[in-house]
Amino acid sequence: MRRSHVRGAVRHATLYILAAALAAGFGLWAAENRVTSRATPPPPLRAVDLFPAARALPAFQLQGAGGTKITPAALKGHWTLVYLGYTHCPDVCPTTLQALGVASKSWAALPAAQRPRIWFVSVDPGRDTPDHTAQYAGYFGKDITGATADDKTLAAFARALGMVYFVDKGGNGKPYSVDHSDTVSVLDKEGEMVGVIQPAQPPAQPFDPAAIGTDMQALTKWR
Repeated sequence: MRRSHVRGAVRHATLYILAAALAAGFGLWAAENRVTSRATPPPPLRAVDLFPAARALPAFQLQGAGGTKITPAALKGHWTLVYLGYTHCPDVCPTTLQALGVASKSWAALPAAQRPRIWFVSVDPGRDTPDHTAQYAGYFGKDITGATADDKTLAAFARALGMVYFVDKGGNGKPYSVDHSDTVSVLDKEGEMVGVIQPAQPPAQPFDPAAIGTDMQALTKWR
């Protein structure tokens, strides 16, 4: 087996182990914060998996286009979908963002104050500047905001969302790839994480734009 293949296998195994550990942590958190009832039961959902209880995010500061500082205050008042990736991603990121962009068309008729938002956060700040990330995200939909941050901030932000990523620069100045979680986080109007959208297994398409659009509209009306 070639050394590069071994390194790749180890990298993927590490990513999966980290993801499993975070998933276990989420399970423990949910068990400790389980609620027996909601004031209003959630609507039937096809794409979004809601948690038993909401999870507050720690303080953070991302960087948007033109030096804009994005803090938890930006989450208030809107349901938000958050996806981590990078602009040099060959397939998964553009496919996911395309699906989210199509889904956003279903709620375009809602008043701007009510429309769900989508955040694309690059975990590759070495190549993705805030302006470039924002421009890339905008290709897929007007409601998609691009942002990034320094490595330390991104690591903490990803961990808060129960996600993982691994940057393998490989050395020698050659192009490199980034392994990252492929789920989409769902945040409510309070800026708390309340669920996830998991990609479907092949041969189905990873994400169903119609289902996501229907779910987000239902959640917007729910609370």
